[in-house]
Amino acid sequence: MNRLARESSPYLLQHANNPVDWYPWGAEALEKAQQEDKPIFLSIGYAACHWCHVMAHESFEDENVAAILNEHFVSIKVDREERPDLDRIYMAAVQALTGSGGWPMSVFLTPDGLPFYGGTYFPPTPRHGLPSFTQVLSAVANAWQTRRRELVEGGLRLAQAIQRQMFPLEPETPQPQTLQPAILHQAVHSIRQSFDPRYGGWGSAPKFPQPMILEFLLRYALVTGDAPALQMVTHTLEAMARGGLYDQLGGGFHRYSVDAHWTVPHFEKMLYDVAQLARVYLHAWQFTGDPFYRAIVEESLDYVVREMTDPAGGFYATQDADSEEGEGSFYLWTPAEIRALLGDQAAPFLAAYGVTEEGNFEGRNILQLKGSLAERQALAAARRRLLEARQRRPAPRRDKKVLTPWNGLMLAAFAEAARALGRADYRQVAARNADFLLRALRLADGRLLHVWKDGAAKIDGYLEDYAGLIDGLLELYQTTFERRWFDAARELADAMLERFGAPDGGFFDTSADHEALVVRPREVQDNAVPSGSAMATVVLLRLADLAGEPRYGDAALESLRLLLPLLARYPLAFGHWLTGLSYALAHPRQVAIVGLPAVDDTQALLAACRDGYRPHQVVALGAPGDPAPLPLLQGRTLVDGRAAAYVCFDATCRPPVHDPAALRDLLEEKGYGPMRSA
Repeated sequence: MNRLARESSPYLLQHANNPVDWYPWGAEALEKAQQEDKPIFLSIGYAACHWCHVMAHESFEDENVAAILNEHFVSIKVDREERPDLDRIYMAAVQALTGSGGWPMSVFLTPDGLPFYGGTYFPPTPRHGLPSFTQVLSAVANAWQTRRRELVEGGLRLAQAIQRQMFPLEPETPQPQTLQPAILHQAVHSIRQSFDPRYGGWGSAPKFPQPMILEFLLRYALVTGDAPALQMVTHTLEAMARGGLYDQLGGGFHRYSVDAHWTVPHFEKMLYDVAQLARVYLHAWQFTGDPFYRAIVEESLDYVVREMTDPAGGFYATQDADSEEGEGSFYLWTPAEIRALLGDQAAPFLAAYGVTEEGNFEGRNILQLKGSLAERQALAAARRRLLEARQRRPAPRRDKKVLTPWNGLMLAAFAEAARALGRADYRQVAARNADFLLRALRLADGRLLHVWKDGAAKIDGYLEDYAGLIDGLLELYQTTFERRWFDAARELADAMLERFGAPDGGFFDTSADHEALVVRPREVQDNAVPSGSAMATVVLLRLADLAGEPRYGDAALESLRLLLPLLARYPLAFGHWLTGLSYALAHPRQVAIVGLPAVDDTQALLAACRDGYRPHQVVALGAPGDPAPLPLLQGRTLVDGRAAAYVCFDATCRPPVHDPAALRDLLEEKGYGPMRSA
């Protein structure tokens, strides 16, 4: 056992028996590198990463490789999900050095943390143009002895490049003073140019789901009536849900497709993918009424309840791509296996799900829906029977750590689905999760922690922790109207502004009192999840409307203006920022409903707010005579003894209405226009 045996991360524990003398990131390892004047070998990955497992078996379990590492380096292993700050810094270094990145990430550092060489996976023997890992180690060890000054100077230049890459605005870039709809139109035009009209999505293989772009396009289509924008969304959503990217039996989405047509996935499942895609499909159902989208939402959320929820209430991080029989084997089928389980129903199932004798993946079949949606519905019982049989197979491992930002995304999905679909069970899941997060991952002074596992929480929270949890709490408040969720969101927002604000506007990823690193990370591009800065901007815009406090909106608009020059030019990298800009420009409605929650007239007004897709509104509900109402409800009363809805937008409040139809009319006035506070 090495030092990783004392860690809680499943990824680090996977390496606890390696002959490599691993250290976790921390003062002990850094001081050892300084004292022994050795370079650091930093290996970053995560538990569900297939190629991380491959490199571990090929190299880190090898005694000869371990001997080289132990003699010439201080070796540090990092779980990227526990330390996103280190992952972002050193991934930017690898991308600058090699032009690409990924995991496992292999980076060589000076004893004070400056990166000077790196890559991703290195094979045990030279192949495909890559040197062997031992060749790399020997070359770096030699260079450290013979060309150290050159390496250090290169590391200093690389640190400067990392800072520029994270916040890619030149100082002389003119900053627009107003937010303009033209930016959104230009972004949609650019998005359309790279759209795949045949298979949906953007780019070629490997193809990622891009939930933030889909979300932005839905909002754009809603406000502008742009049919091609909506068609990009619906075509992509149907193609993904029909393909192997979607788990046709168990629900939930795999990480990405290795091909352009969504057939063969990389089989790992990430909580953040399921959370974001469940919300996009929910919104598409609200927009179009297509029951297929609703089915995908419910199957995906039911998967999380069934397989990814800790007894304490948190949601697990990932499910592995590998199981005992190899990558993806848990999900694969032969016709004979299906016939043995379904009997007379096998033939229609085989046809509907494209199952053949030759298979579509290593001689077996990844299920993909080839038949009609009516056939899918008719085969629901057959799918359940196969799922029950699959549950008896050796299951992929789960990384059972609970990450605050990913839980915030999932909390928001459950809370929003609960009110949109009328699912009381989802509401209970959401409330239990929020209670757990605030109890287990928030300290007495209000600060958040980043990760929880086996009853213990650790690591100071990052910007994404605060922004993600605020998002979930705001959605939960608007589902339950329990004041405690709003109060918690506002307290976290105040802490976020104080601890992460940047002098020029916007935010840093780490707090002011965080551990000093070679750069203070400030990632603004969206990746698999929204950047912390983008999410903070969006939640502050919504909180400003719900709380009636301009300071939240002012901070959000200041952050948004910094990024305006990049949004139209590189929209695929700034999808969540575009969602924030669309919210700011869409005349968002602030709706205050006063009435007894259980009374029919109050429920009718709430139903009007929840009817259809309404992303550009916030809703508060209060009983008459509440001694401590939300700011949006202050001064609001019943009218003629009846429940009333007060709607404000563009800094103007309309007269209260009783009639749900009149409320819908106020909510459905559309069109982008000048900023309300520009």
